[in-house]
Amino acid sequence: MKYLNAAKVLPEKLIVEIQKYVQGETLYIPKPETEHRKWGTSSGGRRMLDHRNAAIKNSFNSGSSIQQLAKEYYLSTETIKKIVYSHKK
Repeated sequence: MKYLNAAKVLPEKLIVEIQKYVQGETLYIPKPETEHRKWGTSSGGRRMLDHRNAAIKNSFNSGSSIQQLAKEYYLSTETIKKIVYSHKK
């Protein structure tokens, strides 16, 4: 996150209004909700986990035990249960 000088990007009237509430502090202005991205969508991490979870579900449905999958994927049995019993596609 980079910092900007408000005087360089905001109208003076708006700065005066903001100064009624905050002065000399760092102020975070969040993006609108429509601009938010889900975790991992930019890096590909989400896609990788979705692929892994699908493989875990397929293995479970093909007869692998929860304990076998936990060992194979280095996850806890509780995490494997959450993956195989979830109803997400």
